Amino acid sequence: MRFFYFTCALALTLAAPAALDGVRVEAAQQAPATAKPTGYTIFLRGTAVGREEVTVREDATGTTITVQGRLGAPLNVVTRRAEMKYTADGTPERFTLDGSANGADVSVRTSFVNGTAQSEGNQGTAKIATSHQFSPQAVVLPNGVFSLYAALADRLSRVTAGAELKAYILPLAEIGVRVVSDRPERIQVGTAFLDVQRYDLLFSNPGGDLAVSLTAGDGGRLIRLSIPAQAIEVVREDVASPTSRTQVISNPGDEAVVIPAVGFNLGATITKPSSPAPRMPAVILLSGSGVGDRDGLVQGVPTLAQLAGAIADAGVLAVRYDKRGFGQSGGRAESATIQDYAEDVRAVVRWLLQRKDIDPKRIAVVGHSEGAWVALLAAAREKRISAVASIAGPATTGAELVLEQQQRALDQMKLTPEERDKKVALQKQIQSAVMTGKGWELVPQEERRAADTPYFQSLLTFDPVKVLKDVRQPLFFVHGALDKQVPATHADRLADIARKQSDSDSIDVVVVRGVNHLLIPAFTGEVTEYPSLTDRNVSKDVSGALTAWLTKTFAAIQ
Repeated sequence: MRFFYFTCALALTLAAPAALDGVRVEAAQQAPATAKPTGYTIFLRGTAVGREEVTVREDATGTTITVQGRLGAPLNVVTRRAEMKYTADGTPERFTLDGSANGADVSVRTSFVNGTAQSEGNQGTAKIATSHQFSPQAVVLPNGVFSLYAALADRLSRVTAGAELKAYILPLAEIGVRVVSDRPERIQVGTAFLDVQRYDLLFSNPGGDLAVSLTAGDGGRLIRLSIPAQAIEVVREDVASPTSRTQVISNPGDEAVVIPAVGFNLGATITKPSSPAPRMPAVILLSGSGVGDRDGLVQGVPTLAQLAGAIADAGVLAVRYDKRGFGQSGGRAESATIQDYAEDVRAVVRWLLQRKDIDPKRIAVVGHSEGAWVALLAAAREKRISAVASIAGPATTGAELVLEQQQRALDQMKLTPEERDKKVALQKQIQSAVMTGKGWELVPQEERRAADTPYFQSLLTFDPVKVLKDVRQPLFFVHGALDKQVPATHADRLADIARKQSDSDSIDVVVVRGVNHLLIPAFTGEVTEYPSLTDRNVSKDVSGALTAWLTKTFAAIQ
């Protein structure tokens, strides 16, 4: 008989293992008699849909994991009590569940004896009866009880990349779990830090491999579980808070700070020089479109964090921050525009001006990609910014840039002329509707939901020519010669516009050979090449050109 339980409620079938939060199954490490529960928030497509509470108890006989929880629509699952018992050597012993799915009561009892997992129970009026073979010390992952990944988190703490584990997806079948990679990370909660280990896994499901990532803390305790293909996240409650972020990289002079903006705070990091001057120059770093975290992380390259380290090494304080509505920053991301981001830059400038260790005459803004537009707009509005650097910044309007990038993407596809023309026509229709508010009836609903946003409208209508007219500060345009997302010709075009339109009396351009849009060494510069590049460090030719220009520019300011 097919087993429905929470599998039906979650539409997970074999693809979705449940969740076990880091378990210690060794009798030598006994927990106190009064083990405290740990809370986890369950997210579906980025929205919190429920909570589970987990208690782990250890004694000489083994480890018992108990879960209670409730998941709202569209999952509609209540776990009154789920309990998984492992013996002292990590062998599964028994599993029990009492709960409901979509209003129907569910009761399951599973025993693990002599390599056989025997399950009995009911879901509503349907009887449950299954029997499967399982490997010794397989990790049991009951479908739909997310916080029972505790045992897997614990097991992973004792293996390395390349290891192969067995998992019994109760009550369906046993599968293989391969550890693709493991690496240390730091999670910042407020201004405190947690040292954690992230594991990238492949679950060998009959329907195809499923990518899963799991983050564990001290003692192999589960902190985060992510199943991207199903848009499911299970996050320990302290880490799920708005004050939490994963720290991808840390520079020696990094310090977490909070910067007040208009109506909310920006979570930020400053990077100080190792031997700071009494009054330092400062640089504000800005990330590109679609990159919300302060490190500017794209394809595993923390662009802004690496630039911050190079800037600090040049004796300049660097500031980078989470965009509004992202990470530790307040505000609303869904209503933010390029103009709003420029106002956030001005808030950071005001904060820097209040610091006694900052030279108020030497504050520069450096933006990467779309961040270059934000930097230019902020400089046009805020005359206390003393210099502006555009890294891989576009020279066209946003509408022209999107069509240019679409043409590049279409060149990589095998399409008939008719198919190509259809895609271009739809893109133009979408952009026209966004900018005029008319013609949405000709746009599919799904495309409208993605495009009809304040941010996309601000991007399409942005014109650097108009903004540069009001910029008087020294300007620096640096670009990777292999940039295929924003081709290097944009740097020269921006510089030409600045010479004709702006009041700046200092305009420099540097195009760095062998570097792509991510500012790292590349062979072709194509986006499809990004995953295969082994050097994930910002080119020293880029950071060196930037710091040399900053040093020269700051020195010239009286």
